Amino acid sequence: MLGSSGTFAGAQNPCSGYLVRHDGASVLLDCGPGTLGPLQRHLPVGGLDAVVLSHEHPDHWLELPVLRNAWKYVLCRDGLDVYGTADTLTLAEALCHGELAPTLRWHVVTDGDEVTIGPLRARFSRTDHPPETLGVALGADGRWLGYSADTGADWSMAELGVDVELAVWEATVLDHLAEAVEGVHCTAAQTGRGARAAGVRRLLITHLLPGSDPGDFRAEAAETYGAPVQVAEPGATHTV
Repeated sequence: MLGSSGTFAGAQNPCSGYLVRHDGASVLLDCGPGTLGPLQRHLPVGGLDAVVLSHEHPDHWLELPVLRNAWKYVLCRDGLDVYGTADTLTLAEALCHGELAPTLRWHVVTDGDEVTIGPLRARFSRTDHPPETLGVALGADGRWLGYSADTGADWSMAELGVDVELAVWEATVLDHLAEAVEGVHCTAAQTGRGARAAGVRRLLITHLLPGSDPGDFRAEAAETYGAPVQVAEPGATHTV
């Protein structure tokens, strides 16, 4: 867990960014502001094999131009694979003055796509969130990590089409604010309910607004999930 704050970074918690590692491969799942520093506690900037971006909202990808600068101007490296939506590509091109390639090798992905990233498979499903936003499943050897990205309650992780061992599922607010985030984000209660219906084995809630009490979110999600729930904490490691 490099960062898990929703909308903006907390004092000790960057925006969304998760380092997924398997069989020698390292994939950065979302690349929100502030995630490049914590990444380097685990591997050098040049040690990434790919970046997977869920959508164009800045709290989920805006560290990418900084990562590109490190690869282009400091490491003099080319060929970092990036998987993201067409609209995110348009914004990235604008910020990098149309010079993503050859440093970054962009692959446009959309709902229903499946790709291979080294030893990992990735599947994508459009969530209940404007603009085009992709939930992601990353897996190998029959074990899957599911990531909701941003989503309202009308999307299920079951739509990824795999048996999710660990679900990293957003829970931006508590349930008394459900009406305010309808079609945009989930409440903790909605996330727990959705995870139970999707049959995920473990639930890790993320994207809490800075200043939130994690205990309140954990309790609300656990009540509807029917089992203990963890909150994504920066620096934590989870094994799938």
